[in-house]
Formats: sequence, C-alpha cells, structure tokens
Amino acid sequence: MNKSIKFVVAALIAAPLSAMAAGANNIGSCGWGSKVFEGQSGVAPQVLGATTNGTFGNQTFGITFGTSGCTQDGAVTSTWKLAAFIDGNKAKLARDMSRGNGETLDALAKVVGVADADKAHFFHTAKQNFDRIFPTDQADTQAVVDGLKQVVAADARLSAYSARI
Repeated sequence: MNKSIKFVVAALIAAPLSAMAAGANNIGSCGWGSKVFEGQSGVAPQVLGATTNGTFGNQTFGITFGTSGCTQDGAVTSTWKLAAFIDGNKAKLARDMSRGNGETLDALAKVVGVADADKAHFFHTAKQNFDRIFPTDQADTQAVVDGLKQVVAADARLSAYSARI
C-alpha cells in the first residue's frame, strides 16, 4: 500500500475513535459542526454538529491540515477513568481528602498522573480546598471533578495537571 492510501485508511479509522474521545460537547472543538452549533446545548445541536462534521469529513480534514478551527498539536483526552474512580470511591476519597492523606487520595493522585515530587503538595492542596472540591455532602461526581479541576488549575505548582482532569 502506498503512503496516501495508508493515510486515508488511518484517517477513516481515527475519525470515529476521536469522536468517542471528544470533549464536553461530544463533537470535539473543531470542524464546521462545532462552529455552526457553538454555544448551543442539548441533544439536537450535538447530533447536528456531529452529523455535519461526519457528513462532510471536515473535522478529519481540519485536523489533518490545521483548518476549520482545528490544530495539529491537540491531544485526545478523556476524563471517564477519573469520573469512574471518583464515583466508585467518593466516600473514601472525601474522608482521605479531608485528612490530607490516605490510600484513596494517593490512588486519585495516580489517576490524575501527579508526579511523586508533587504528591505531598497535591494532598495538602486538596485538604485545604476540601470544601471547594466537595461543595456538599451529596455532591455528584461531576461537581467533584469540576471542583478538583478548578483547585488544581488555580495552584501554580499543580496547574499543569488540570489538563488531565
């Protein structure tokens, strides 16, 4: 197979995979569909945006050539592992975070990818900002994820980890 055929095959395989790993709006952050339906929420705008990107192939083209609001240096990210971890360990995590140490807090640091050199600071920051991360006793998983991201992003030493949350 020549290079151009391999590239087309790779792009066709990667397009559905990139859609599954899309961000909060489920259609990614570039392509015509993302621009036409920007700022709209709900099922209909997301389906229409994804259909627009998929029908015209413009998101794949945009990523490949850096057009339609796409860049070639983006990273595929997903917070489903973090959300699943928090959802399954919320009570233990809240306990450990309120104390500033513990097995569950250490596991959270691993899920986020906190380097060993930054763990003590991460633990301390989580403890100091416990009320922002767990705003209520009944905080849902998304509220905890959002709070954690805000706290980490606001800390100069930990801010680089916010992209992983």
